[in-house]
Amino acid sequence: MLPSSPSENVHTSSFGGAGMRAWRSIAVLTLATAACTTVGDGASLGQGTGAAAPVPQAMADPHAWRLVWADEFDGTEIDRTRWGFDVDCWGGGNAERQCYTARPQNAFVSDGTLKIVARQETSEGPALPPRLDNALPPAERGQLKTQPFTSARLTTLGKASWTYGRIEVRARAPEGQGAWAAVWMLPTEDFYGGWAASGEIDIMEAVNIGAACAECPDGRENNIFGTIHFGGAWPRNRYTGKRTDLPPSEDGFHVYAIEWREGEIKWFVDDKHYLTLTSADWRSDTMPADLPPQAPFDRPFYLIMNLAIGGHLAEDRNERGVSSTGFPKTMEVDWVRVFESVEPTGVR
Repeated sequence: MLPSSPSENVHTSSFGGAGMRAWRSIAVLTLATAACTTVGDGASLGQGTGAAAPVPQAMADPHAWRLVWADEFDGTEIDRTRWGFDVDCWGGGNAERQCYTARPQNAFVSDGTLKIVARQETSEGPALPPRLDNALPPAERGQLKTQPFTSARLTTLGKASWTYGRIEVRARAPEGQGAWAAVWMLPTEDFYGGWAASGEIDIMEAVNIGAACAECPDGRENNIFGTIHFGGAWPRNRYTGKRTDLPPSEDGFHVYAIEWREGEIKWFVDDKHYLTLTSADWRSDTMPADLPPQAPFDRPFYLIMNLAIGGHLAEDRNERGVSSTGFPKTMEVDWVRVFESVEPTGVR
């Protein structure tokens, strides 16, 4: 579990099944990808359903970064050449309470933004993601599970992945006890072993925003997390990261970003740099000692955006549990932009 109060220090800990998304690598499929790869019939830059878009203005320094992939969500529907959906009711191994669906009621584009909507409604669906389900004996496959909420989880798996670069997402997270919005990355293959030996990069996790918080200056939760996961395969996985206050915002939107270079990752919110981690802070335990020092963060990763309800990280903090008020809850995304560095260690 991450620290329970704001800290200026990077925290490193072992991380068990009751922690943040210990399940994540099971959703990874093996793909042969270049370091900046797009798959399908869409152009690298686009809006809506894949039409070419003007190069947008961004917070990235144009002298240091070059735009290579973007979705401005200016169309009328989600661009399926860029985004796929995870569909299951598993709860992620964290006791999350939602079924992820591909329904338009849970994810849609309107008025220039992507909406990921969590609804308080009973839903039944696959008890496990396909990769876990397929690992079961045939007679045990295809089980169903019922959850009290629905939501959506979008990914670029099989459509785009990157090794190094600046990733920016302008988004607004919902408020409420039990709401867990996230923008994060997983490797396209378990090159160094199962989760978390092959790594995970959490660009932003906003948990229980607005809920009561005894340690927060105004008594309300206003922190986000930036984190990496690494080490051995579960349960020998580890994590390190930091939490930071959200800056003031008139409309609730913030730009969450990482700058990922060889052997270094930096985290930003509204262009405020709040965390740097280097290869001295991470490792992968499942390969020989002579593996690259940048491992596991030297391979292609894909992007994920989702809104979970409940789960250990959310329910064990603040007011605890999940509040039933304020539904539906919406995570709103204005744009996603990926840049390559003009330096030799940019997106490769």
